Amino acid sequence: MNGETPEVLFWVGCAGSFDQRAQRITKAFAQILEKVGVQFAILGKEEACTGDPARRSGNEFLFQMMAYNNIAVLNGYGIKKIVTACPHCFNVFKNEYPALGGEYEVIHHTTFINQLINDGRIVLKEGGAFKGKKITYHDSCYLGRANNIYEAPREVLEALDVELVEMKRCKTNGLCCGAGGAQMFKEEEPGKTRINFERAEEAVNTGANIIAANCPFCTTMLTDGVKNQEKEDSVKVMDIAEMVAQSLAD
Repeated sequence: MNGETPEVLFWVGCAGSFDQRAQRITKAFAQILEKVGVQFAILGKEEACTGDPARRSGNEFLFQMMAYNNIAVLNGYGIKKIVTACPHCFNVFKNEYPALGGEYEVIHHTTFINQLINDGRIVLKEGGAFKGKKITYHDSCYLGRANNIYEAPREVLEALDVELVEMKRCKTNGLCCGAGGAQMFKEEEPGKTRINFERAEEAVNTGANIIAANCPFCTTMLTDGVKNQEKEDSVKVMDIAEMVAQSLAD
């Protein structure tokens, strides 16, 4: 961090660091920040998992150990403001770290992008890549129902001039992609269908060419669901940051 205090700390998260698909979301968001001149820092090798999957799967001891280590690093650098592209990291920092001494202003990347658009810092191309395109938006559980953030991502899509077609189950009534609560990391249990197949079917049935997401886990689950529908040639799953990065004015 070279002794300078950045405007924000960009918390990349495990998926954004190690998952090949999610790495593209990380790059897109970093590209936006660089383009508009937001001074940001990342922790690099000092960043560790927030402990969210450990707590969700019941290993409270491991969660607290990881959380205390992260808080020591963040407080050591005097971090005040964290932006992350992962709703799981966002939720755990915002709602669960304060009890352990980690008090930060925590912002999800879709809210941050929306603020940058509203402040005139992000300038979008006239008639950009997504203008008039039929797009459906999937509310991730940890951004939507857990933190009541429904409008910011939709306002960003509005700024991109898309035709937003909502799924029947959206906003407070949204359906999980099937990855939350550490389900991402375990075998599924017996049942008639996988949740991500059901959710992807709902999304495909809207007739949208793009499913907009805000979470690396949702992106993975929905992409698998679209493949199951054999629609991967006609329906793309994209993070909102990727859509904005492709629409920046030169």
